Order: sequence, then structure tokens, then C-alpha cells
Amino acid sequence: MVECRRKKGETFEAFVRRFNKKIMQSGVILQFKKVRFHTKKTNRNLRRQSALMRLEKKGQYEYLKKVGRIKEDERTGRR
Repeated sequence: MVECRRKKGETFEAFVRRFNKKIMQSGVILQFKKVRFHTKKTNRNLRRQSALMRLEKKGQYEYLKKVGRIKEDERTGRR
């Protein structure tokens, strides 16, 4: 953790510049940028539940398509 105290008679702008320089040199910002978009792996039960939900939704879609309630090219929510 970076600690920086304002010196006597130092302007706020100079203090902010000095603080930013210290932060850059310490590597805190680089470390933050590396882990910013990292997502934790989902646990086994959540993966199984989502797989079961996908299978169920796919089955419902196939049934509705077979019955004729959905046309083949009318898939909503997809690009």
C-alpha cells in the first residue's frame, strides 16, 4: 500500500502529482489492470445447473418449432 503525506507548504496539485508518481512506480495500477476483468471460475454445481437449463430451453424450443408455434428463422434474442 502506498502512503503519501502532504508536505508543509506544498500545493494540492503538487501533492497529487507526487502521489500519482508514487502509485505508478509502485505498480499498483498495473496489477489492478491485470486482474480487472478476471472472473472466478464458477463452481461445479452452477455449471451443472446452467447446462441443465440450456438443455431444457433447447428442448422447449425444438418442441415449439416441431408443433409449429415458432418459425425456424424467428429466433428472438439472437444476432
